[in-house]
Amino acid sequence: MDIKAEMQKIGAQAKFASAELACASSEQKKQALDNAANEVWAFRAGILKENTFDMNFALEKGLSAAMLDRLMLDEVRIKSIVDSLRAVASQIDPVGKVLTEWDRPSGLNIQRIRTPLGVIGVIYESRPNVTADAGALCLKAGNAVILRCGSESFHSSGAIHKCLVRGLISAGLSANSIQLVPTRDRAVVGQMLTMTDYIDVIVPRGGKGLVSRVQSEARVPVFAHLEGICHIYIDTDADLVKTRAVIMNSKIRRPGVCGSVECLLIDRTFYETKGAPFITDLIDAGVEVRGDKTLQSISGVIPALEDDWGKEYLDLIIAVRIVDGLSDAINHLQKYSSNHTDCIMTENDTTAVEFFQKVDSAILMRNASTQFADGSEFGMGAEIGIATGKMHARGPVGAEQLTSFKYLVTGDGTTRN
Repeated sequence: MDIKAEMQKIGAQAKFASAELACASSEQKKQALDNAANEVWAFRAGILKENTFDMNFALEKGLSAAMLDRLMLDEVRIKSIVDSLRAVASQIDPVGKVLTEWDRPSGLNIQRIRTPLGVIGVIYESRPNVTADAGALCLKAGNAVILRCGSESFHSSGAIHKCLVRGLISAGLSANSIQLVPTRDRAVVGQMLTMTDYIDVIVPRGGKGLVSRVQSEARVPVFAHLEGICHIYIDTDADLVKTRAVIMNSKIRRPGVCGSVECLLIDRTFYETKGAPFITDLIDAGVEVRGDKTLQSISGVIPALEDDWGKEYLDLIIAVRIVDGLSDAINHLQKYSSNHTDCIMTENDTTAVEFFQKVDSAILMRNASTQFADGSEFGMGAEIGIATGKMHARGPVGAEQLTSFKYLVTGDGTTRN
């Protein structure tokens, strides 16, 4: 395959489709997504069959158990994909929404309204559900999308993509509105990063290597999701029962997702008065706990190295350390957090407010599992990723975040002095 020629063809098709989508009705987009959801469920046996090819490929590559979990599909997860498609379909169409409106002394009426971004390129690894999530959200926001899945999810993503295309066609929309790059060739990524004539925004969703490459090489604007180095700070006024439950869920539920907690910061006074039974809970559940010198006194804790602070494990591994109060915890976060999701466990409202004010992460939580860092849990139906930058989109990127705006200025033969 001539990669450059193929990508230019895909880009041109996406550009043309985006012009049509910008004028598509809300009813058409909803119908396309509802029908796509029906297709996914009806074709679930075929999707599962394709997923076995991907799982075998991943096993041969030696992927970790956590990475295999990200890739694996079953009927429950396919039902989740179906539910996400229907949830996005039922949302209010953001395109054309009047954000604000005002009149000027000159006689002009000015409106700022939401408008599609155009063509979005999504580069992702492993998780085949991203195919449906990204396709649905881009379509809802009136954007065409070019999807480049990871080599591990190539067959699963292809099967899901076929269902999306059937949904598009059934609603009278162009099949080129959602395109999946038909090759595993890594040269595609390099091409997408320079396609300024066709792609308006790139969204990378994967490991640090992929995202760092995209950020350093892209000539197209990027919504970056660098790493999910999520922390939980256990304050001196934390409730022990709540803390044990939240920590276990934050690490154990799905250790391979970006909302999995990777580091615990334990207030020294809390540790001296209440201990740290949640560390034993983690060890008993099969988690490798890497601790500082103080916490190494707990049976089963192994020494933490310097590079364990600020590390995204995406596995049953966690780093833990003692801190001297909130200020010390904040200092740690300023140095090691990836600004994705950080949580405080405390019953003290004043401390919680200070944590929320001083920690500069896209998502801040209090007394809640970091695994809630997910667009569907925020009521967005799905997400393309968690943006950790500060420009345009931040936090879960849903349909509304995949729009820009334009000004509509209306006069009545109005002229300027």
